[in-house]
Amino acid sequence: MEPQLKNLVQTRIPTQYGEFTLHYFTNNVDEKEHVAFVYGDVKGKKNVPVRLHSECFTGDVLGSRRCDCGEQLDMALQLISEKGLGVLIYLRQEGRGIGLLKKLQAYNLQDQGLDTVDANIHLGHLADEREYSIAALIINNLQIQSVDLITNNPKKIDELKKLGIVIENRISIETDYHHDNLEYLKTKAKKMSHLLSVPKDDEKD
Repeated sequence: MEPQLKNLVQTRIPTQYGEFTLHYFTNNVDEKEHVAFVYGDVKGKKNVPVRLHSECFTGDVLGSRRCDCGEQLDMALQLISEKGLGVLIYLRQEGRGIGLLKKLQAYNLQDQGLDTVDANIHLGHLADEREYSIAALIINNLQIQSVDLITNNPKKIDELKKLGIVIENRISIETDYHHDNLEYLKTKAKKMSHLLSVPKDDEKD
């Protein structure tokens, strides 16, 4: 079955970072409701700042300090606004693709001593089960010629390139580390190759 995407609705959303247009997509791949938050006229443009942001209910909505997701969401919107152009693609891939229930179970395992990667594996999942074919379809639907990807994760760059998206540059999006998220960020840097400026295990915080 050939992947298909439909851009069903576009609506104006005023925010503290300026006025965005929210695009609502349906698809025949996972039947989830992915959206794109678009700032400015991106059609036919090159070097468009794009953030692929996977859903994180606890971080994005509740402000959990266990991760950096909510802070990254705000930072990405502010960055896009400051540049006067860009897109935040919000992908419904909670818990790096394992879903909210399993993510909360993984949190409990982390409180018992496992790191974020080992907790997912203990629950029978991969460390990261996200995929980005829908994101590539959305970028193509928006007729973006090339992307400056807002990410610390080299895997996102590699995956999008494999899907035919032209990546011109990487824009770092590091948040502050603190007591509640330091081990999480260390694990992402050590085990998932995220490009983060966090202390190594043999360094003081």
